[in-house]
Amino acid sequence: SQVTQGHHPGDTGLSCLEYLLAGNATVPQDLGVFLDSSRRMHPDICRFVSDAVYDGRLGSIPETGRHRVIRGHESTLVPGETGIVWVPVEHDGCSQSSDEECDAIVAIVEELLRRSVVDREGVERPMTAGDILIVAPFNVQVRCLRSRLDSRIRIGSVDRFQGQEAPVVIVSLCASTLEEAPRGASFLLSPNRLNVAVSRAEALAIVVGSPDLIDVRCRSVEEMRLVNLLCHLVQYAEDGLTQPPDAH
Repeated sequence: SQVTQGHHPGDTGLSCLEYLLAGNATVPQDLGVFLDSSRRMHPDICRFVSDAVYDGRLGSIPETGRHRVIRGHESTLVPGETGIVWVPVEHDGCSQSSDEECDAIVAIVEELLRRSVVDREGVERPMTAGDILIVAPFNVQVRCLRSRLDSRIRIGSVDRFQGQEAPVVIVSLCASTLEEAPRGASFLLSPNRLNVAVSRAEALAIVVGSPDLIDVRCRSVEEMRLVNLLCHLVQYAEDGLTQPPDAH
């Protein structure tokens, strides 16, 4: 990690990788090899991750297209079977935890556990608590969720779950506004952290957050870039819901 205090003239504050990438999202062909196939994500998730983070260079192997969470008659909170779902939850004054988001996630989990999941081999089975992974940026929210949900559901931070995967990933953003986020937009909406969280999902990535996070007056170009990523996610999710089932 880099020294965070002091003055770093020119490019001296960059990591070795950041310096070599020279502002590019992926490594140029003359500097290295980019692994361009995901063996985890359904194409409906991979397309967003690829466009938002990897310059459109990432694809999925064909087998991932079989991943899905079968929609039931009571599937109202999460109507989709694959892709990204945005669940806006109104709340005020929240920074590191939100009871309203906890309530929404508990209801979503209860609905999901009444559904079935299909793996990349095409095998369908009932969804279990072990098929759900929940990510929150702050430990206060992690503890709140753990106190209310089945202990078999994996709940933790992005850092804890790097390298793991599940049919469904639920992301809780917690803060009511960017001003109330303890470490600001650079932490809450970090492209790397959001990418790691969403890309843990095999079939469905569900992002729960305050709509005020995208209804914001940005104070810098960097903040605009970060908020734009969340806006891109929300628009992608909404566009996905307008597609007929056989379009996926």
